[in-house]
Amino acid sequence: MGSADKTSSVTRKARIEEMRRAEQARERRNRVLAIGGSAVAVVALVAGGVFVVKSQSGDDSSAADSKSSGHFVTGSDGVRTWKGTLGRTHVAKTVKYATEPPVGGDHNQVWMNCNGDVYTKALNNMNAVHSLEHGAVWVTYNSKAGKADVAALAAKVKKTPYTLMSPDDDQADPIMLTAWGHQRTVTSASDANVDKFFAKFVQGSQTPEPGAACTGGLPQ
Repeated sequence: MGSADKTSSVTRKARIEEMRRAEQARERRNRVLAIGGSAVAVVALVAGGVFVVKSQSGDDSSAADSKSSGHFVTGSDGVRTWKGTLGRTHVAKTVKYATEPPVGGDHNQVWMNCNGDVYTKALNNMNAVHSLEHGAVWVTYNSKAGKADVAALAAKVKKTPYTLMSPDDDQADPIMLTAWGHQRTVTSASDANVDKFFAKFVQGSQTPEPGAACTGGLPQ
């Protein structure tokens, strides 16, 4: 049994390191693209043509509600899975989500940094939902959570890419874990379900945009 656990731990560490290298590679590519884009813009200005380019991200500034419908179904493992639709449109106005914390839906075009980021203030749900779209697991807690549990969870998040953590006094339970379309409550930081949820949903199969960056967004 000990050998199996050790092998699982080594495999997970290798997966996290691989994700970290991929993230660094994406950042390098983004810098190159940004430099190239700036050069093109300069050439266009010199030629005397100034063009206004509208974003093709599907933004809809008039949308106020998440285009989502459905309900949770709780599995035998305690994970609540959203059965229905979850909108994925980028919007500028405030989205009214069906759950707290939300498990998906229309969201802001800018994500919260989720490269093991621990925030001490509540987040804008619209930015955090974008992080979920990138495959992040979001750890949230309210004032009823124990200080020791909050500290232990923060330490876990800090060493795990594609995770983020923040307080949320509007949620019903002391500690909750959220991924795109999935959510569960845990009793403490030592609850075995914390590791299980991370293992399954950090860049898991539920991810709408696997491999998308968890850096380069909002740092709060």
